[in-house]
Amino acid sequence: MRGLWMIGAAVLLTGCVSSPSLNGTMGAPSFATLQQMCSAQTVDYGNDAQGVYATLFDAYVANRRGKLSKEDYCAFQASLAQRYASQGVSADPQVRNQWVVFFTDQRAKALSWRAAADPTLRAG
Repeated sequence: MRGLWMIGAAVLLTGCVSSPSLNGTMGAPSFATLQQMCSAQTVDYGNDAQGVYATLFDAYVANRRGKLSKEDYCAFQASLAQRYASQGVSADPQVRNQWVVFFTDQRAKALSWRAAADPTLRAG
C-alpha cells in the first residue's frame, strides 16, 4: 500500500514540475505571449516548440526577476528564431544537427540565467 502511495506522489510531483503547457498555465504565460513580448510575429517551431518554450520561459523568469534585461531577452529570442529558420527546418541532417547543438547551448544559457534569479533552482 505504501508503495502505491509513493508512486502516486511521484506522478503528482512530476506533473507539478514539468514544463508549462504551450497555452500557458497558472502563473506562466503562453508560448505565443512570450514570443509577442518582443515581436508581433510568432514563430512556429514545429516539433521543437516545447523545448523552445521551456527555454524562453527560463529566460523570461530571469527577465521578470531583474537578472536579464528585456533587450537581452529579445535578442536571445531573435537569435533562436533566426537560427531555427536557417537550420532547424532543414531536411539536411548535418544542418539540422547544427541547430540542435546551438539550441542545447542556448538552453544551458537560459537555465543559468534562471538559476541566478530563482533560488529554488540553486538549492542543493
